[in-house]
Amino acid sequence: MKYTIKIHKISAVDELENSWNIEDYKELLDRFELPNVESTDIKELRELLFMAIADKDPSEAARIVLEYKLSDEMNEHQIDSVSYEMLVDKISEEYPRIRLHKRLFCVNQLLYKAFNGKFPTAKATIVDFEIIPKRNAQEEITKEIALKCFAQNLDSHNVIIRLFGKQLNGDEEFDEANDIIWDILKTETGYQFITSEYFMSKEEFINKEFDCEIEFFSEE
Repeated sequence: MKYTIKIHKISAVDELENSWNIEDYKELLDRFELPNVESTDIKELRELLFMAIADKDPSEAARIVLEYKLSDEMNEHQIDSVSYEMLVDKISEEYPRIRLHKRLFCVNQLLYKAFNGKFPTAKATIVDFEIIPKRNAQEEITKEIALKCFAQNLDSHNVIIRLFGKQLNGDEEFDEANDIIWDILKTETGYQFITSEYFMSKEEFINKEFDCEIEFFSEE
């Protein structure tokens, strides 16, 4: 399948919009022993939560937020371990289960800002682009299609190219694509996807416009 891509904008951000809502803040305030807050102003709730978080030991605060955000994926022992590891490592980039990276990023950055930098910071990469299918190429742009196309426009030292060469070439299934690309959505000018800076940093993109040809895995 062949595609032509034009990149409109590449952004590096340290927080994702709408990653936490009013209900999240109120539930966390309750868990940080500040219950029954009546405000519905999200900025005020965030400030109150930051103060409540900062009153705790950093690893204890991390455990509380991790329990709220990831208790469906981690057991108590894993949460305790990660709550200490996040103080020294970028867990949202290094954790073995890639599907958890987005949620770990949101947790990490909340703690990073609440503690004014005691936690290592991380960034996400947001790419706005147009993509034009050629000939009989699939028109519905999936995470796998976007990732395979953009991998051809990245520096050869990029971690995706180094770790997932067989999947990018279509020699193996690429289930990891759905976790490496956190979100992909249509916009007024085309598409936008979000991923970790660990997988694609702004400096690794080569051209603003490029053509690419990708292959999909087939068991035949």
